[in-house]
Order: sequence, then structure tokens, then C-alpha cells
Amino acid sequence: MDEIRARPHVDAATESDVSGGASADTHATDSDQGLEELLAFIRDARGFDFTGYKRASLARRIRKRMHDVKVADWSDYRDRLEIDAEEFRLLFNTILINVTGFFRDVEAWNALQTEVLPQVLARSGSDEELRIWSAGCSSGEEAYSLVIAVAEAIGIEETLDRVKVYGTDVDDEALREARAGVYPAKRLEGLPVPMRERYFEANGGGYSFRTDLRRRVIFGRHDLTRDAPISRLDLLVCRNTLMYFNVEAQAQVVDRFHFALKEEGFLFLGKAEMLLSDMDRFEVVNVRQRLFRRKAGRPTTSGHPIQLRLEAESGAEPPAATRNRVVGELMVENSPVAVIGLDAEGRLVTASAHARAQFGITTHDVGRQFRDHELSYRPVELRPLIDQAHRERRSIRLTSVERRSSVSDSEFFDIVVQPLWNADADPAAIGTSVTFIDTTVQTRLQHDLKQIREDLETAYEELQSTNEELETTNEELQSSIEELETTNEELQSTNEELETTNEEMQSGNEELETMNEEMQVRTRELDGARAFLEGVLASVAAAVVVLGHQNRVQAWNSSAEDMWGLRAAEVQDEPFFSLEFGLPVTQLRDLVERCVRERRRTGPVEVPAVNRRGRSLRCRVICSPLDGVTDGVVLLMEEVVGD
Repeated sequence: MDEIRARPHVDAATESDVSGGASADTHATDSDQGLEELLAFIRDARGFDFTGYKRASLARRIRKRMHDVKVADWSDYRDRLEIDAEEFRLLFNTILINVTGFFRDVEAWNALQTEVLPQVLARSGSDEELRIWSAGCSSGEEAYSLVIAVAEAIGIEETLDRVKVYGTDVDDEALREARAGVYPAKRLEGLPVPMRERYFEANGGGYSFRTDLRRRVIFGRHDLTRDAPISRLDLLVCRNTLMYFNVEAQAQVVDRFHFALKEEGFLFLGKAEMLLSDMDRFEVVNVRQRLFRRKAGRPTTSGHPIQLRLEAESGAEPPAATRNRVVGELMVENSPVAVIGLDAEGRLVTASAHARAQFGITTHDVGRQFRDHELSYRPVELRPLIDQAHRERRSIRLTSVERRSSVSDSEFFDIVVQPLWNADADPAAIGTSVTFIDTTVQTRLQHDLKQIREDLETAYEELQSTNEELETTNEELQSSIEELETTNEELQSTNEELETTNEEMQSGNEELETMNEEMQVRTRELDGARAFLEGVLASVAAAVVVLGHQNRVQAWNSSAEDMWGLRAAEVQDEPFFSLEFGLPVTQLRDLVERCVRERRRTGPVEVPAVNRRGRSLRCRVICSPLDGVTDGVVLLMEEVVGD
């Protein structure tokens, strides 16, 4: 029978992943192996599990840190981590790109305030608590932005009474900053002045988030891939965090988000993130701004309980028989599995509470022919099986019968058809019981353990069934849709990579701006030191000449210019002993070389000279070593007056 399923469907993408994964592991490069060993070490040593992150961006960030500490090999960097605990903190700051801000991406926040918050507030009562989760909140700006957005919608007083915001991240250092809630003025530049005055208070050189609203925000460490999610949420905000995870980790996190949200709760993602394969669980509110809403699940069957009916012989029943009949009815009613009872004419006589809830049986169905109920032919045709059980006077069992409860969800049952006889009366069957044993969990576990060959066979069988049910045009259309989805996923992956690179560049730009500010401070300090030195040299009455490496002129004060007639710009970086002016410099070579060699003051010596005016004079020269420069000296030249 087509309705009976023995194994779940496995699509081509899964098959490709399984077969391709083994090949990729076999041909993994040494570099990949080194990275994986480093990630395993970080997980075991510090509890940070980065194995679900995209390898390309993760390797790029780690290599950036390795370049900063001048380490080229993965194993060498692991050795550094083992001996330097501070390096862990610096590495985590490099990997966890904490680029955030208040109301970052204004258009998206405007859409949240105009399209989502009114629905959230309208759906909840005035005294019902609003629960909001900021996942990957970094240094807290996003969590505080959510408080401000809600307060702008319902007022500060009501926000204090009924709003609770959870801010989580894996970066402990960022969480410490978030808990403090103190930010420099530069971080608040994008906020309107009235909003800044309403929600922040001056605190030294920065601003702190107002204390009463701060108490409505709870910050804590949380790993999206490992820790249990916060539940019963009206709104979940996780912007530009999923894009760092690989496909498997993203799917796992989205599953947890679906569990965390209330029915029709809202999910707010970043501009580089999209729910490509979860449209059966989430509906789009605003695709451009990445706003989604969890779809309502299948409602629980409700209504009045169905009265159990049993055919009784005429006349009063003895008390024991009545009690036994009631016990039998209660046993059926409270059976942990779904059970229905049919009489000899095929009418539905009774159904357990579990069967009513599971298959939507109502009071109107009792007494009707079973063939008129959908359960008689879906998920499997039961009428031939009932006839066969009566004819062969035995029970018939079907295993792993699939019943689709929605487009993408299935349930599995073992069905037992049992003819009923009254052994003390007519040997003919007086009715039939049909038991539906829910084996969904066991069946799915079995399906997960099946070999690849069994999965491929199931896929082929389901493909054959689909080919029989669909026309050729629908098949071609489905193929085109799958190709478009694959292309869309590739584009989405590329977009995530670009967004990751953009955030890295923004982080690098902030580092460069900080370095530039430091360089400007140092330049001002150097300019001041240089001006001071030039002032000192200019104030010395004697001619002063400073020689550096290879006896090149490094300084030439104004007294030297006045004595010898050469400007400082003319002799800068020129070899001193190659200069031609009124001083016989060759006679000073021994004096300079001895000073360089012995690193002590030499001289004075007197040599005949001619000043810039052509007047003959005797010049006294003293040579002193220049501190901090191996072969640098300072020459002090003065005219000798008198004998």
C-alpha cells in the first residue's frame, strides 16, 4: 500500500553531504587538521566551542591574531595559549567581532517599531509580561535599544511594570561592559538629543543607562549552539550572529529559536541572514528588514468528551456486570494508545480519549459507518484489513505506517486490527478493535540509524511514488524551484561572507582610527621635543655641530651658521669631513675618531681657521660622545680670545 512507509525520505542534498563529507575528510590538508586541533583545544581548555563557526572567517580571524604575535603555525600558537592565559582573552576579542550600536540599521528598527511592536502589544493583555531576548547582544547596545523602543511605544511606567529583556553573549568581557551600562559620548551620537536625555544620565566622561530601566534587563553568558534557549518569548532579536555559523549550526540554532518563541512570536534577524528552508515554521512579516513570525502549530483537539457506547442485552444488569462494564469503558477511555471499537456492522462504537485527540473524532462520528470517516482510508486503507482479520480469525499488524500531519511533518504508527468474539455465545465476531500505537519517536530514531543505501532506496521509492502522482509539467517546475533555491542559498552564503568581511573591516577601521589618534599624540610630543632641542641649541653661544652615523651632520646651530657662513639646510646629512669652509676639518678626524672609540670627551684642540667674514682666528674644538647613538658625537667650537 502506498500509504505505508518503512523509512523516512532523504533528499539529494543530504546524500551529497554524506558522500562528499567522507571524501573531504580523506583529503583534508595539514592546515585544516591543525585548525581543527586548535579549536578542540580551545573548547576543552576554556569551554568556547567554535566548531560550528564558518571555517573561512574563523581561520581568517585566528590568523590575524597569530600575525599580531608573530606566530605562523597552528601548533606553535596552541603552545602560546598554553603558557599565556592573557592570550585567550585577546584571541576571543579578535574572533568575536563586537561591532554594534544603538538602533544600528535605522530602517530595520523603524520596521520593528511600526510593524511588529504594535502586534506584540495588541496580542498581550495589559497585565501580561512581555519577554524579549537579545541573543548575541555584545556590549549591550542592542538590548538597551529594545527597552527604549518598547518604552517609546507604551511609556516608561508600563515598561517598568511588565517588560523583561534578556541579553546574552558568549563574550564575558563584552557582557561586563553591558552590565555596567556606561558608554562614551561617541557611542550615543546617533541618538536624538531628547531620547538621549530621557534614557541616559551623565556619568563622568560618558553616559549611563537610567537605573530603573536597567533593572528590566538581565545579562548572562549563553552559547546559542550548546545552551538551552530562553522560552515563552514574544520577540527574539538575533542580528548578524547566525552568519558566522555553518549550515548545520544555523539549523540547530533556528530550531531552538522556534522552540523559544510563543506561537506567533516574532524573530528579528540581521540584513545578511535569511530563513531559506523554514518557511513552513515561520512566515515573513518584512523580508527586506528580516522580520519573521512563528506560525501557529496544529491546535489540540478540543470539545466535549465522546460518550462510550456498548450494546447491552435487554433487562437489568447485575451490579458486578455493571461495574465490570464501567471498568472496561474506563480502560478504553484512558488507554495510553489510540483505540477505536467497531461493531459487527462496521459502525464506530467507541474511541479512546487519545484517539479522539489524535484523529479529530467527535460525538457526531459515534454510531456512523466507519467507512465514512477519513481514518478508514488514511493513512492506510483499513476496511480490507478488517475483512481479512475476520476471515482469517486473527489479528493483523502493520508497522511504521506514516500519517502526514502537515506538509513537512509526519507521524508513524503501528496499527493492530483485532477481531472480537464472545466466547460464550455466537462464535461469529461481534466487533473489531483497531489500535494505533504511536511509534514516531522510535521510528525516527531507527530512520536516523539506517545505512546510506537504505536511505537511497527510500528516496528512490518516494521518487517513484511522486512520478506516479505528478504530471511532467509539475516535475519540471519542481526541478526549477530546487535550482533557484540552491542558487539563493549560494547567494545567501556569499552575502553572509561579505557581511562578515565588512564587519571585520569596520573593526579594523576602528583599530586604525585608534592608532591614528595615538600617532597624532606622539607626533605632537615629538614636535615639542624637537622645538625644545632646537631652542636649546640656538641658545648656546658657541658653535655646536652634531654628527651621526658615518660622521654625517645631524644638527648645525645658529652660532655655527654665523661663524662659518653655512646654513643648516645646506649641510644637513652631509659628510662633515667633506665640507669646505673656514675650519680645517681634516685636522679634527683623530679627535672625533678617538671620542667615538673611547666614548669619552676629547680635546680641547686649537686649530687655525677663517670665519665667514674672512678674518683669521684660532678655534678651540671639544668633542663629546652623543648618548644613545653608538657613533654619534657633539662638536663644540669657540674662538680663542687672547693668549
